[in-house]
Amino acid sequence: AAQEVSIFFVSSIMKFVAAALLVATASAFTAASFPSARSVSTVSPGVSFVPVPRVSQTQLEAAKQEPHGGKLVDLMEKTEEEKEAAIARATVTLQATPRQLCDVELLMNGAFSPLEGFMDEDTYMSVVNDMALPDGTIFGLPVVFDTDSEELGPGDVILLKDGDRPIATIEVTSKYTPNKPLECLKCYGTSAIEHPGALMVATERGKYYLGGPVTGLNLPIRDFVCRTPAQVRETLPDDVDVVAFQCRNPVHRAHYELFTRALDDELVGEGGVVLVHPTCGPTQADDIPGDVRYKTYEVLKEETHNPRTRWEYLPYSMHMAGPREAIQHMIIRKNFGCTHFIIGRDMAGSKSSVTGEDFYGAYDAQDLAKEVGPKFGMTPVPSLNLVYTEEEGYVTADYAKENNLHEMKLSGTKFRQMLRGGEEIPEWFAFKSVVQVLRENV
Repeated sequence: AAQEVSIFFVSSIMKFVAAALLVATASAFTAASFPSARSVSTVSPGVSFVPVPRVSQTQLEAAKQEPHGGKLVDLMEKTEEEKEAAIARATVTLQATPRQLCDVELLMNGAFSPLEGFMDEDTYMSVVNDMALPDGTIFGLPVVFDTDSEELGPGDVILLKDGDRPIATIEVTSKYTPNKPLECLKCYGTSAIEHPGALMVATERGKYYLGGPVTGLNLPIRDFVCRTPAQVRETLPDDVDVVAFQCRNPVHRAHYELFTRALDDELVGEGGVVLVHPTCGPTQADDIPGDVRYKTYEVLKEETHNPRTRWEYLPYSMHMAGPREAIQHMIIRKNFGCTHFIIGRDMAGSKSSVTGEDFYGAYDAQDLAKEVGPKFGMTPVPSLNLVYTEEEGYVTADYAKENNLHEMKLSGTKFRQMLRGGEEIPEWFAFKSVVQVLRENV
């Protein structure tokens, strides 16, 4: 039987010191001003891109898009006997953090294909430095399991649980002290803890990273259904383009216009469909909670009834890593069967918690996606810069300017004030059904 081991918590003072040390150590790397995403480490010019041979499987790739690395990974045990045998091999039991729970689910279900476990040090450093696995396969961000435990190490088998529910086992094959300043600088473009991702690495993640294969036992039970890549692929047409739209906030009118009009882009073939694929895992502290976001998506799906729009949900933990995270999202959506990916302005971007300035340029994620996406079979679709006008409704900003149309504007701050104050929200800005959910839950 697995021995129960409590999770090792570090005191808030120690975490603060760790954050300070991260900044101090990073001073040798960090420029005085906020770097643009062009300083974010991208693929090394010398890296070649080769498919990774994967395990054989049944007919999972129903959609036209090939999974990343060639085969869709499935780490789930299929029988109760197999699950019980895996649990019996465990030497230690841990409760998963919300971020770990998202990562292990995406490993188990193949969304992180071709990965079959948490990254060892060589793989971690390869992704940090070159945005690629050691064999050259492009990968946007490290997928790591963190701990503060001095005792855990190679030879241990961790039973990872969510409450009483056994989720997975991790066969620990490596333990290493990560280079957190370098990780932040390369992946987030800065090692300053004003960046929410760098802050997360410094203060939330443990002192050590553990690498090793994952065996899936049970998918987490969530308030929203997160179907696996194999399940989603079975629902997608195999003869048309599938355009993915990523979001982490409620969908308002401009968003809806954006992803439905993307189907008319010259890069998208005739008859294409949109897969709206919001993330419902941990994100920035001031974002709307995932369960509330899920409710807004469900009511909007019912209100619009658009046959060319599909809705699924992704248990992904946001890093706010800008261009690097855009690549990560494209890889995940490729594994779900998508051929195209909408890249919005300042996608997965963030602002300094001190100055309020943007860490990335508005089009840095688009530029990196255009450069790298075609190398692994994904076509980025730049999002339209839409504005609402009194005369013609939603049009592009350039069209509105050329024709001297009168733009209607409502800032996010003003919208939240109106929402809290019970004021009427204009329908050109937000769907009534979405507004009602937000009023009831936020």
